[in-house]
Amino acid sequence: MTALLRIFAPVFALAAMAGCVSHEEEEETYGAPAPEAIGTVIRLDDRMDALVPEDAVIEKLAEGFAWSEGPVWVPDEGGYLLFSDIPSNTIYRWDEKDGLSPYLRPAGYAGSDPAGAEMGTNGLALDAEGRLVMCDHGNRQIARLDDANFTRETIADAYDGKRLNSPNDLVFHSSGDLYFTDPPYGLAGLNDSPDKELPFNGVYRVDASGAVSLLTDELGFPNGIAFSPDEKTLYVANSGGANPVIRAYDVQDDGTLANSRVFFDGAALIADGAVGAFDGMAVDTEGNLFATGPGGVLALTPEGEHLGTLSTGERIANCAFGDDGSTLYLASDMFLARIRLHAQGLGF
Repeated sequence: MTALLRIFAPVFALAAMAGCVSHEEEEETYGAPAPEAIGTVIRLDDRMDALVPEDAVIEKLAEGFAWSEGPVWVPDEGGYLLFSDIPSNTIYRWDEKDGLSPYLRPAGYAGSDPAGAEMGTNGLALDAEGRLVMCDHGNRQIARLDDANFTRETIADAYDGKRLNSPNDLVFHSSGDLYFTDPPYGLAGLNDSPDKELPFNGVYRVDASGAVSLLTDELGFPNGIAFSPDEKTLYVANSGGANPVIRAYDVQDDGTLANSRVFFDGAALIADGAVGAFDGMAVDTEGNLFATGPGGVLALTPEGEHLGTLSTGERIANCAFGDDGSTLYLASDMFLARIRLHAQGLGF
């Protein structure tokens, strides 16, 4: 989601540093301080207890980011988390032993004339071979990282001969097809940016041949994206203030979408004063969604029932399962946090 909501000067002052660094080239780590308890778990339904232990605590692991986003768990080397700090143009690595360290910088745009303030990466994912695939805001593309030499390969940067806006979030289908959202948050002026070439903000699919196809352009600001466990349903969050919803689509055999419908409407939460917008999401093995939105991370059943909310006290942009699959990591504005769950994430 956009870092325009709130920009903080990161305590590590990493945005001003030039050049590309990797975790292999630079041993700049910050250690792993003892986690600090923050926030609260709001329980609206007794079924929340089956997902979140009664004694569960949200733990702050690191802080000082401009706008943290896009976490993904990497099972290599005992396991570690990667996540983006978009305005600071950095991908960070965090693990239990060593704590926080820069993984890739610049993560996105490396020139002198960016299209907007969000020059870094946003959503991150691993492909079937475990390679890091990035929504590269600054370069307006989906890119795959070769971590042997920290170069990148462009997967998609245009549709119908026009440059993408600023890819935001992504998810892989078991077929290998890549689905991603493309709002204009990386462009100064958003929809009014003179650099915007597409007249809409789309949801796309990249198939095995590399062809990019538009699936829908009905959402004003398509953002977080996820599949149900059986991959028959695709969820897409709309972060536009005028229409704060998560939509659901049937996934057809040919990879296209049908039967668009509102899965969850957040208008009532916002009317009650909840702060935040629908953004990234994670799905557990039972099909429950942990969806960032107004108030924090909403726990939603496969039927769209709101069981409760994980609240750090700050806006939460994205979340991802990690460790053994029962830890949910939270990219919460200037924080990285986590909470232990009963729920088990997909793929563990």
